[in-house]
Amino acid sequence: MKLKTEEILLKGLPVGTVDAARLMLEMAEALGERVKGLERRGMMQLVRRVVQLGIRQLEMEENTVSFEEAAWASVDARAGRRPTTRRDLRYFMRKFLRAEGIAGRPLRAITTKECAAVLRETCGSCPSTFKKGRMVLHSVFEFGIQQEWCDTNPVARIKVPTVEEKTIMPLTLEEVNRLEQTAMKPKHRDMRLSLNLMLYCGVRPTEVSRVKPEQDIDWHKKEVLIRPQTSKTGGGRVIPMRKAAHIPVQDRVIPTNWNNRWHKLRKDAGFNQWQADACRHTFASYHAMHFHNLPMLQQEMGHRNQNLLHTRYVTAFLDHNAAGFWR
Repeated sequence: MKLKTEEILLKGLPVGTVDAARLMLEMAEALGERVKGLERRGMMQLVRRVVQLGIRQLEMEENTVSFEEAAWASVDARAGRRPTTRRDLRYFMRKFLRAEGIAGRPLRAITTKECAAVLRETCGSCPSTFKKGRMVLHSVFEFGIQQEWCDTNPVARIKVPTVEEKTIMPLTLEEVNRLEQTAMKPKHRDMRLSLNLMLYCGVRPTEVSRVKPEQDIDWHKKEVLIRPQTSKTGGGRVIPMRKAAHIPVQDRVIPTNWNNRWHKLRKDAGFNQWQADACRHTFASYHAMHFHNLPMLQQEMGHRNQNLLHTRYVTAFLDHNAAGFWR
């Protein structure tokens, strides 16, 4: 029996002429208005285009990984970052992966709606936590784009929450004196240099704990170098050391168990509660009021601009308070 042309063309394929006709009909129905008025040649060109695009999309969808694989791969790619940064990344990744149904989802298939649901579930209603979680989740998809596991970043369409910066009151002169007097006691003398760097240089606690006095402090010039790998923001800076000349040579050390030593110093000084970066706020506020030089303060604090100084750090004080602090 002689085969028809359409049967010859379909030979070897697990479909018949009826199947082919049905697929063509479904395609025409899906294309809707696009096929109206087309002649045979135009129709075939449109169908070929649909097939080519479909094949390309199928290949792209197959070239992806699960969200879990992408998440940990993005953490591994930042192996050179500071331990605290990697710790925070792992913390958020574990939270994300506990969200229902997200771990095994193909990265390319995840939508903005799903990302928003993950952030709501894992970060709650705290704007600052949501903002940080959004940043970490955003980085997973950015890494995925680099690896060609996805083409767009669905997190980019999620609005960044506004975090209201609260004015933090700096320490009073009496509180500063309590800390300094406590640091002069024999059991706390290894924290005298650390306290000076926080109070009179505005160095962050995490940065202080990484300072190496023999390498980072020039006692002749009275300057401390915060190296990029030491800095929280990754930018280095040189800060003048004020009121540091009185620190004896044997006390110019940074203890290894720094966090515990800092906690014990505060407790022995009578601080049962402590606001994060209180010493840094104190430095900034008294510096601004006494020296009246925000560009200099910005440089010493390591900020890119002065906005944060105005909204968070600088608090109005009487001149005699600022003068007393630096005296």
